[in-house]
Amino acid sequence: MSSGTTTGRAADADTVLADISGMLRVVLGDYGLEDAEITRDSTFHGDLEMESIDLVTLSAALREHYGDRVNFAEFVADLELDEIIALTVGRLVDHVVAALREAP
Repeated sequence: MSSGTTTGRAADADTVLADISGMLRVVLGDYGLEDAEITRDSTFHGDLEMESIDLVTLSAALREHYGDRVNFAEFVADLELDEIIALTVGRLVDHVVAALREAP
């Protein structure tokens, strides 16, 4: 597991947002969009123009950073298609914070 800023202590939303923003900048860097503004209200599909393969890459980054405590695939599997299309960074941040708090 990487030495992420949330490892070993309770995560807060601002820290998780910063962590996820960093991961997204790496993914978006492949498209020259590493300077895109990323906020809690940013949508993965509309604002960040991410495709499904990009979400797979993000899922791998989340797993590498947080380990098994955060399961992005399971989170997305519980959503309807329109919810996935409208998924915001903030909703993912909230999911990660909750998952980290529930982890042993």
